[in-house]
Amino acid sequence: MKKRLNHLPAQLLAMAIVLVVTVPIALWRDGWTGVGGDAAGVALVTLSYVVSSLIIAWTDLKARPLLLPVALGTYIVKFTIIGLAMWAALNTNWAGLPWMGVSVIVAVIAWMTAHAVWVWRAKIPYVEI
Repeated sequence: MKKRLNHLPAQLLAMAIVLVVTVPIALWRDGWTGVGGDAAGVALVTLSYVVSSLIIAWTDLKARPLLLPVALGTYIVKFTIIGLAMWAALNTNWAGLPWMGVSVIVAVIAWMTAHAVWVWRAKIPYVEI
């Protein structure tokens, strides 16, 4: 299972970089409410992608023929949960919501970019022995 999750360190580093860059800006612009929204957005994206990575890695290890439907189902559930979390936060009139929305977008872009760079640099064999 560990070799199926080799990409996670690069993506978790990208999430840390997003926080290092955005937290000071959120603190300067909107105080601790902005920081809370920023951290909530990054945490939501990180948690959702880590959980889906674990589910996909486990499915690849145990039931490879089900990999495509499980992966697609995981993404559907993940984006539904993120959407519901954003909708629930919208109904609370929480002042950190704008930062949460921005950080979700930035974190998704950073996660996907880190994953793409990892794939481009990884030495993945085309044929398993």
